[in-house]
Amino acid sequence: MIHPTALVHAGARLAEGVEIGPYAVIGEHVEIGSGTSVGPHAVITGHTRIGIDNRIFQFVSLGEIPQDKKYAGEPTRLEIGDRNVIREFCTFNCGTAQDVGVTRIGSDNWIMAYCHIAHDCQIGDHTIFANNASLAGHAHVGDYAILGGFTLVHQFCLIGAHSITGLGTAVFKDIPPYVTAAGNPAKPHGINSEGLKRRGFSSDAITRIKRAYKTLWKSGHTLDEAKQALAAQLAECPELGLLTDFLAASTRGIIR
Repeated sequence: MIHPTALVHAGARLAEGVEIGPYAVIGEHVEIGSGTSVGPHAVITGHTRIGIDNRIFQFVSLGEIPQDKKYAGEPTRLEIGDRNVIREFCTFNCGTAQDVGVTRIGSDNWIMAYCHIAHDCQIGDHTIFANNASLAGHAHVGDYAILGGFTLVHQFCLIGAHSITGLGTAVFKDIPPYVTAAGNPAKPHGINSEGLKRRGFSSDAITRIKRAYKTLWKSGHTLDEAKQALAAQLAECPELGLLTDFLAASTRGIIR
């Protein structure tokens, strides 16, 4: 179902059941899976692959070249999974040769209007980006993370799974899993206990995650001392594996 005013390149690959709205532009190297709808005036270009049952609203720009002066025309990519909602005026750029060469958005994400996902970002599943949340290049966002409106994330930052940021948060260092963060610069403000309850975490697991939070931020330990204490707590709470693995991978340091 392609509106007669849409411009779809002959080389684009559209599966059965794809809908393309009025005045949308679909480039030569674009692949779109079945059941996905693309709204009016959307522009999808570059080496972009989109999965099934996505709902892409009007005026988005997906797969455009990265906002990186080092980019020299390499055939880098944008990959989007399944069942995502991408609202008006969102901009997702393709990757760069200086990283893995692909920007990835997983599945079942809810991305509200005016959000920006820059080159080489890696987004998990079931995330929520409120209006105007923006990621600089190379940022990673874990599953079920929620970015509050106007959250700004510095390049190379890691946002852990099940974390949440408040309105207008400015992220310059990594936010570990389960943490509630807010402010400019971002500071920790406890754990996302309500989100964990909604996702079926047991009361015992939530209690132990709160204990881990206190170990990291309230005990007076150095980060290395806290890591050792968390390693001991891991035996009693497998859910802390997300946290210990995150701390091992962090290179920018965590919010403090």
